[in-house]
Order: sequence, then C-alpha cells, then structure tokens
Amino acid sequence: MTPTNRKKLVVAHSVRPEAPRHEVETNRALARWLAQILGLKYGGSYDPELHKGQDLYLLPTQTLVGAAAARQLGVMGPEDLWGGYVDHDFICTKAISHGLLNKNAHAPQGWSSLFCERVRSVVLDGLSVFALDDARPAAEHLLYSGPIRIKPVHACAGRGQEVIKSLHQFDAVLARPDAAELFSQGVVLEQDLDNVITHSVGQSFIADKVLTYCGDQYLTEDGQGEQVYGGSNLLVVQGDYDDLLALPLPDDVRLAIRQAQVFDRAANEAYPGFFASRRNYDIAQGQDNAGKQRSGVLEQSWRMGGASSAEVAALQSFINDPGMRAIHVSSVETYIDQPLPADAIEVYRGPAENTDFLLKYVTVKSYDG
Repeated sequence: MTPTNRKKLVVAHSVRPEAPRHEVETNRALARWLAQILGLKYGGSYDPELHKGQDLYLLPTQTLVGAAAARQLGVMGPEDLWGGYVDHDFICTKAISHGLLNKNAHAPQGWSSLFCERVRSVVLDGLSVFALDDARPAAEHLLYSGPIRIKPVHACAGRGQEVIKSLHQFDAVLARPDAAELFSQGVVLEQDLDNVITHSVGQSFIADKVLTYCGDQYLTEDGQGEQVYGGSNLLVVQGDYDDLLALPLPDDVRLAIRQAQVFDRAANEAYPGFFASRRNYDIAQGQDNAGKQRSGVLEQSWRMGGASSAEVAALQSFINDPGMRAIHVSSVETYIDQPLPADAIEVYRGPAENTDFLLKYVTVKSYDG
C-alpha cells in the first residue's frame, strides 16, 4: 500500500465544499510535508481539470464514498491515497459502532448486521437510529441502565453531543423542529461514562512503512467555550500491532489495542468494498452508571484527523533514522493565541470555524530518552 511510483503527484483534497479554512490549510500543509518526506512532487489542492489523467497520491479530508467518486479521483486502492474508501456514507461514521433496536428498525442501504455482531463485545452499550419513529423506543431501552449520550453521526471533534438522563429530557429533544432531520441523518445513542480517558489506536501505511500506534487524546475549550478535540499523544512503532504490543504497556492500553484490532478486522469482513491506508480508532474507558469500569471503541477515522500531523512527524523521524524502534509524537490544537513552543513544528495558525484563532502544532520526543 505505497506510493512507490516516483511520478506520483501528492495532492491535497478538501472534500467538503464548505470546509473551514483551517481544515483546508491543514490538509495542504500535511500534503506538502508528506511529499517532501517521500521525495515526490507536491501538486497543491486537487483540481479536476489541472490534475486530469495524472497519477495522484491523494490526501482527502474525508473518507471517500462511492465508486464513482473514487474513480473520478483516480483512486483504485489504498496505494492511491492516505485515507480510506467505503461504498456507503454511513460506513465511515459512528453509526456502524452499534446495532439497531430490532429487525423492524429503519436501516440505510448496505447496512451490515454482521459487523454489529462482530464488535458487540468491544463497544459500549448503544443503538444506532436512522428514523424519528425509532428514536424514543431506542432511548427508552437504553435509559434503564443510566444516562445516555446523543451523538449525531456526522459530527466530529465532540461537537453536537448531549447527555440525556431521563425520557422526559429525551422527549424535549424529539419536540425540536429539526428532530426528524437529525434522526433521519443518523444518530448514535450510547451509554455515558464518567471519568473518561479516550485512547487512540491505529495504523498508517505510507511508502514502505507501516506505522502502528497507541496513545490518548484530550479536550480543550474552543473560542465559544465548548469542549472539543485538543490533541493526541502517541507512541508510534515501525511495524504491526505485534511490534507495538511487544513494548511494556499498561493493561488498559493493551485492552484498547485489542479492541481496536477486533473493530478493524470486522470492518474488513463485513464491508468487503472498504479499504484504508489510515486506520484510527477512538476507545473510551471510564465508569458506567453503576460504577463499573467499561471500555469500548467509540468510532473509526479512515481519513485525515487530529492526530495525522503527529503520524507524519513520526514517519519523518523513522525515515531519518531507519533503525529507530519507537517514538513519542504529539499533536496539539489550542484556541489561545501564543508563541510556538520551542522545538515544535507549526501546522496551522489562523482563524477557526467558530472562533478567531486556532493554532495546530506537533512535538517529537525520543522513546528511550
């Protein structure tokens, strides 16, 4: 799964027409950086006329959906992009993490009950809802065990989520003018945990390198005071999951890695059209309503994400020192205007989607000191 052809052109591709500036500029910065690392030419942002007929290595901001879209971009397999491809839109969202309430519940075209069966033991208690009529019965079923979290399947960085503690509170959500549209687009209802730590586990396949990592992520306040993604701290190895698990890791981290592996294998099995060269999984660990420790995969990211800059920094380090076994890398996003820390690599500085300022940067530290 490599861009081994030296004639390939590395191209950024902001998939969403309405994408905010920071997303577009981060995409370009990482594409430019990756081209430099791989010794390939950087072709700027994708232009269907300018890049028609050229051999591209694409960095899309979103998972590619549908064969027609992939063909138009020249993407035939994982060697053609750093990201992923699915046949149907819902497959690359939070929706696949949970099953439906029953066999009569509405499901999107291409839905796989096999996937839900395979991952049931490695996700939290929850249900996916695709129609307003299915929403209240699903919430009633889950609220018996404690508070639940409403998660619109297309939202990212933790935005748009709400914690619901009673059926009365959920009925208020259903009474909103946009409720029918919200649930028709897909909503995950999932048990809410306390004292949560979110682990990141995944792999990137770039050039002749396989990078496998684990780590944690944390939240920060954006300019509106909302808790959003603030960064990731990763431990990255050259090699596969076995190489990562060969390191001395805490038990909770090992559990997160094993759960991510189950989720990853289930995607390959249940959705045969799927492929990805970047595979990231978020795993939440915390206490449920009864005080019991729980751990489960929240969602997947088969596209560029918040930790992508850290993965590129790790790749750079491994290419600079091929004998290196492992490395610590961190990606940081802060909404506070501040000087760049010493030895940090700036990825983006400028306005954000909902506020005037956002700074993104990466730091690198050796594994063995």
